[in-house]
Amino acid sequence: MTQYDFTGRTVLITGAARGFGACAAARFFEAGANLVLGDLNEELLAQALEPYRDHGDRVRGISGDVGEEATARKLVELANEAHGGLDLAVNNAGIAHGQLRLEDIEDSDATDVVRVDLLGVFYAMKHQVPAMRQRHEATGRDCAIVNVASAAGLMGAPMLSVYAAAKHGVVGLTRSAALENARRGIRINAVCPAFARTDMLDAALRDSKHGPEEAYRRLVAGVPMQRVGEVDEVVQAIVWACDEANSFFTGQTIAIDGGLTAF
Repeated sequence: MTQYDFTGRTVLITGAARGFGACAAARFFEAGANLVLGDLNEELLAQALEPYRDHGDRVRGISGDVGEEATARKLVELANEAHGGLDLAVNNAGIAHGQLRLEDIEDSDATDVVRVDLLGVFYAMKHQVPAMRQRHEATGRDCAIVNVASAAGLMGAPMLSVYAAAKHGVVGLTRSAALENARRGIRINAVCPAFARTDMLDAALRDSKHGPEEAYRRLVAGVPMQRVGEVDEVVQAIVWACDEANSFFTGQTIAIDGGLTAF
């Protein structure tokens, strides 16, 4: 694996208790970064923080709903208070609704998906960008944001229409914010994973009416590589996008999808 050095830099990660978020936290920590971790589930977040207990000066965390602006503000305040500023952010927290035709999706489920997946990223960047602008002015070093969108944000996703719409919105927010901040020392990009081996996917396969094995077969049928992605395969792109060596890289969406969006 490529060696990165984020010594002295502070990274904020949402949805940090499991999946991409937990893996990203471990990779950034190994590379020397200070961590500010957030997750909706207080108990799971406490478990995720446990391995870092002996490094309390470098790792802090608070629970909260990213769909509420107060959570975004508190996470940035924690980065400023604990580490003197914010350099990097991975806006990873998100939810999905059940696989249903558009007309069968409950209003409450649609509202929750848009609130968490789209407005959650809006609130996050609304507070992260000013903090990063201050950091850039103070240090002269570029800052970076990576938003976790989805391959569903780059193409149609039958039976996941509202989720796809929210993730298309994340891509739009990413590109627009990148243009606004291109001369302000903040690079903003998005990663767009297809199906990856996360707890969310495992739960969906277990709950499928077709049974886990048949559900998996159907899931990967349209993926050229005929498999789902691994968490590490997505996280390595997140870390890469945050590396200062990629100083000319902004406003982009990286599809990590086994070739799905190449059609």
